[in-house]
Amino acid sequence: MMFSFCIRVSVASILFYVLSVCEIFGQTSDTVKTLNAEQVLQIVRKYHPVVKQTDIHIDKSRADLLVARGGFDPVVGAYVAKKTFDGTNYYKQTSPELSIPTWFGVEIHTGLENLTGNRTDPTLTKGQSSYVGVTVPLAKNLLMDKRRAFLKQARIFNTMAVAEQRAIVNDLLMDGMDAYWLWVRAYQTYKIVGDNVEINQRRLELVKKSFVNGERPAIDTVEALTQLQSFRFRQNEKRVEFQNAGLRLSAYLWRDNDEPYLLPEAVIPQSEWENEMVIQNFQTDLNGLLGIAAASHPELQLYDFKLDALQIDRKLKFQSLLPKADFTYNHLSKGYNVISNEFSGLFFNNNYRYGFKFELPLRLSEGRGEYRKARLKIEETSLDLSQKKLAIQIKIKSYHNEFTALQTQLAIQNANFLSYQQLVRAEEIRFLNGESSLFLINTRESKALEAQEKLVEIKTKLYKTIYALQWSAGILVL
Repeated sequence: MMFSFCIRVSVASILFYVLSVCEIFGQTSDTVKTLNAEQVLQIVRKYHPVVKQTDIHIDKSRADLLVARGGFDPVVGAYVAKKTFDGTNYYKQTSPELSIPTWFGVEIHTGLENLTGNRTDPTLTKGQSSYVGVTVPLAKNLLMDKRRAFLKQARIFNTMAVAEQRAIVNDLLMDGMDAYWLWVRAYQTYKIVGDNVEINQRRLELVKKSFVNGERPAIDTVEALTQLQSFRFRQNEKRVEFQNAGLRLSAYLWRDNDEPYLLPEAVIPQSEWENEMVIQNFQTDLNGLLGIAAASHPELQLYDFKLDALQIDRKLKFQSLLPKADFTYNHLSKGYNVISNEFSGLFFNNNYRYGFKFELPLRLSEGRGEYRKARLKIEETSLDLSQKKLAIQIKIKSYHNEFTALQTQLAIQNANFLSYQQLVRAEEIRFLNGESSLFLINTRESKALEAQEKLVEIKTKLYKTIYALQWSAGILVL
């Protein structure tokens, strides 16, 4: 993107130009500080607290991802127990264990056992022993379980947080552009009225001299003064509008220390604000905008990510319809030699322990209800996605229609303003030749002023619409 006066200026230099405070409004061109649209966008992207909040949200999603990964962390545990009663040593048991969960639902575990005492459980092995084994889900949790679902969803939510940031910043930048172009319009209108005040001030002095010389009646001085007062009144109104527009724009200008910045009145729009080269790289082709929006609009991506997360939730809820059938096998060894020579034998030949657990709710009411809700959420979100796609397409087409119409209106209004200018100049010539009156000049001048203000309104609206086109396609944030 090209800037009108700072093509190679760094961000720090931009901030210097934007945030410097001028002492008076009317200064020479080499000391007046200016602000353009791209500078506003850069400041908002870098310093606005909403942007920083979205960064925090992304960091929180990364923390959630780390939490989900914790479900696959190996776990070390130990069981220590001892019982003595009436002088009898019943038992003393020490059992450290290491459990390693895997991605496919299989859990590997190994441990040591040391059991001594006079009255131990006969199903337990006295002395030192060790084991290594696995627990395998045969139905429920075989293809999907909570650990895998949470980790997959955490990854999606992390990517989703980035898309959500783009959507929020895209809206924020458009709000900033809306405030900026209203500020430009307010300043240009204020400047136009100020120029007319100067013209009428000079005209009043000229009429006074003509009256003193006996060339004009006294009523002409009243006419000239009335027109000047009218423009001064409007100038005061426009100045208040410019000041208030600056306050609204200040809501998007922040310092790097998270402090708000009040835009001084001495900062004005850049002198070449009408130069369309500033936005020459923007996409304005309708088909191009529709294609970009369909492929990468952050709000549509949010729905895609949400659907992905819901699909994972549906798979998890489907596990509730399956019976719980878990098989556990442990290979046993004497002493603390976990992998003994006996391990090379058949698994169910000697030195083993296995268990099988089976559970099945007879009606599966909870599972059927949860699975149905998961499917309905997907259907609901898919309908929301279709509506959002249509809404974005309509928004892009609407702004493109407005963009096309404003281009035509700009050409018409520019020609209209030039015609009014010619009428004013012709009336002034006739006035100097004694063929017209100040009333006619003032009338022509008021019409020319209205046409010029309308021209500024259309121009600023056109440029704001170009930025709105980028926003509607979701690419203003880029």
